[in-house]
Amino acid sequence: MRLSGRRRLALAVVLVLLVATASVPIRRYVLPRIVEIAYAVEKRGIVYSWGGGHAEEPGPSKGTCLGYEGKIKPCPAARTRGLDCSGLTRWVYALAHGEDVLGPGNTDDHIRRMRRVARPRPGDLVFFGRSVKQTRHVGVYLGGGRMMNAPETGAVVRVDPVSRVKGFLGYYRY
Repeated sequence: MRLSGRRRLALAVVLVLLVATASVPIRRYVLPRIVEIAYAVEKRGIVYSWGGGHAEEPGPSKGTCLGYEGKIKPCPAARTRGLDCSGLTRWVYALAHGEDVLGPGNTDDHIRRMRRVARPRPGDLVFFGRSVKQTRHVGVYLGGGRMMNAPETGAVVRVDPVSRVKGFLGYYRY
């Protein structure tokens, strides 16, 4: 079967687009930047705040006491500028990608924007919960079984072993 010049050109354009977008190498190079940014954020000593990091723009913000079940009473979130776990990952990913790729939602919203990977790389996210529809914690995987996370009220953003948190769901990549 012989293709006309116009069809050959259209086929060539489609093939170029498929090849150019098939591997998406840009994201691979973003992963090391995510780790670098996560360590820089940790050095700032940012405190945990329930709902922190979910303002219109990513980054530390005052939290909310809506849905708060933490150990410290009364809830300090509404007067504390900081980050919760999903606010931390949202901010780190926004800084690395140059735009708010995860959006203002919680861990359930963020996991839907990602794909599960069997072999994690530093910079991937590690999720915890009962299922992908009922997540409750997320951290930035650093490698070697460690993650950067905003663990709980009264803590600061820090490095913890992935095994410290129960309910491991898996590693996910944007």
